[in-house]
Amino acid sequence: MSSRRQFSIRLAASAVALGLAGASSAADFTMRISHQFPPTHHTAHNLEQFKKEVADLTKGRVEVQTFGAAQLFKPNQNHPAVASGKIEAAAILSFQWGGTIPEMSVTIIPYLMTSVAKQKAFIKSDAAKQLDAKMAEKGVTNIAWIVDTNDGIFTSNGKPLVTPADFAGVKIRGLNKLFDEGLVAMGASPSAMPGSEVYQALQTGVIDAGFTGVEAANSRKFYEVQKFGVASNIILAFDNLVVNPAWWNGLPADVRAAVQKAADMAVARSIRKSDGIPPENIKVLNEKGMKAVALSKAQEKVMADAMQPAVKKEFLRQTAPDGVKLIEALDKL
Repeated sequence: MSSRRQFSIRLAASAVALGLAGASSAADFTMRISHQFPPTHHTAHNLEQFKKEVADLTKGRVEVQTFGAAQLFKPNQNHPAVASGKIEAAAILSFQWGGTIPEMSVTIIPYLMTSVAKQKAFIKSDAAKQLDAKMAEKGVTNIAWIVDTNDGIFTSNGKPLVTPADFAGVKIRGLNKLFDEGLVAMGASPSAMPGSEVYQALQTGVIDAGFTGVEAANSRKFYEVQKFGVASNIILAFDNLVVNPAWWNGLPADVRAAVQKAADMAVARSIRKSDGIPPENIKVLNEKGMKAVALSKAQEKVMADAMQPAVKKEFLRQTAPDGVKLIEALDKL
């Protein structure tokens, strides 16, 4: 890391610690958002658009400041930073709530609710309200279910991971204990880690295979260290835009409504128009040297049959009795 970048990060962190970021703004209110995504990530782009829309809708009364690439807080630090008021907001991957709110991982049960229709239905559903309440219990207010991905891609070097048998003995990037039960059921050895750490782990041989969203495989340059990619509509992962309740409730009603409208626009922007893996996302990986393919519906069913029972069983074990109610709410979408 260059000395100039180190200085910039230290300066940004100092601004947050001292509250200078807001003090230097001409706006009435400052909304600092911490997140882990690199500048090329689609959610990072979405949050930059959100910043512009907040400024427009509030007529300049709220200034959004984004701090990406985990430059202020590590992924597991974002929740306590927002809850304690160290920063006003953060975008947190839904499955990274892990042991804090195990119910949040319900959408990464393989092939459970990846269709566009179910995504749209979920946003204002009873299931979403149940999970919003869980986050509120942990000291933050969720204002947006931004779709991070409704797909995933298994990347590898030895051979493409197309069937459950291909996973036997493979050291692979996992997501969390819940999703990883599905990988274990196929004979793989998962190691859960944030997306920002996967490239190096693949490069150094700590793991043999990766797992991420299809667009993220491009933005994180997995094609530089992996030969094969097998994509499917396997999970639904959200980026929850959470805010500090005291800050949020302290905004004038009209300002709060304007920020919420911008958040709703970010959500709408994140949902794809149609099901399936966008062909252009597969094409760009192939153009950059990865041999990438998308599974057929029949191949997806084989994977679902191999992974979903073990993952559902673990989910219900972790979340009883609330998990049963959540699954029931999702079955109604």
